[in-house]
Amino acid sequence: MVIIAIDPGASGGIAIWNKGIQDIYKCPKDVLKMASIVNSSKTTSWVLENDGIVAYIEQVHAFPTDARSSAFKFGANYGKWLGILGAYNIETILVSPQKWMKHFQEKFKFKLPKNKTERKRKLKELATKYTDKRVTLYNSDAILIAMYGVHEQQKEKE
Repeated sequence: MVIIAIDPGASGGIAIWNKGIQDIYKCPKDVLKMASIVNSSKTTSWVLENDGIVAYIEQVHAFPTDARSSAFKFGANYGKWLGILGAYNIETILVSPQKWMKHFQEKFKFKLPKNKTERKRKLKELATKYTDKRVTLYNSDAILIAMYGVHEQQKEKE
């Protein structure tokens, strides 16, 4: 199973899981680069003849306090990812930030800080447990979404 995990924000990232975190990327600004990452993952899945490919994308929305132009850009990026995954016929599972974060809080029996900066730092620290690759604030959520996806796929097989 290949899992593509996407934190779709402009400061987000992509993590590809294939028997471990195989690749991590900062979210590209260019739609062709976005498609290239997805295509490469789909090709890997096909070549390895493993049991498929699935994408987990963080289900996000703009906040009422966001400026209209930034909310529009945010939504456009999210839509690009959904379009690319649809074009490649990849099963896509939308997962709210609350859901995947709750999974890790229950698994490791801790509570995430309410302060965004502290929470991001804690999530980055947690993501380092799952890979030997360089973890940044850009890719840490994607890594954790990938690991949440692995857990969900294993649960589905049981």
